[in-house]
Amino acid sequence: MSDRLSQLQEAVDQLMEQFIATYFYIDRHHDLKTFNPKDTIAPSKADQPPEVDTLPPDVFQAGQLELARDLITREQQIEYLISSLPGLDNSEQDQLQSIKELEEELNVAEKQRQEAVKEKDEVLVKLDQTLRSIRRY
Repeated sequence: MSDRLSQLQEAVDQLMEQFIATYFYIDRHHDLKTFNPKDTIAPSKADQPPEVDTLPPDVFQAGQLELARDLITREQQIEYLISSLPGLDNSEQDQLQSIKELEEELNVAEKQRQEAVKEKDEVLVKLDQTLRSIRRY
């Protein structure tokens, strides 16, 4: 699950980066237009680079379309990762029951491990005794 959560976090981070890149693309390449008759466009100074690098409308729209598709693809990837997380189809009670069952399985496995360690120790003692008796002869 932690791997899925890491993937989800990375995808969300990438989506935020794409949002920022899209915003800067639009901010940098939009057409200079006024919304109100009283609005004015400030003239750019000769010693400063222009704040807006206006692209032709078809190029600008193609860029917007590509950026929008990238955002949609990333959002769909995030939806897929969220849907693959465990527990979305289970109620809280079902999840608690599952945890209890897993705890019981863990207890059984721990008892088996302890028995195996005890058996190993007994076999080692017998082997040591056998080796000592062989050395005496």
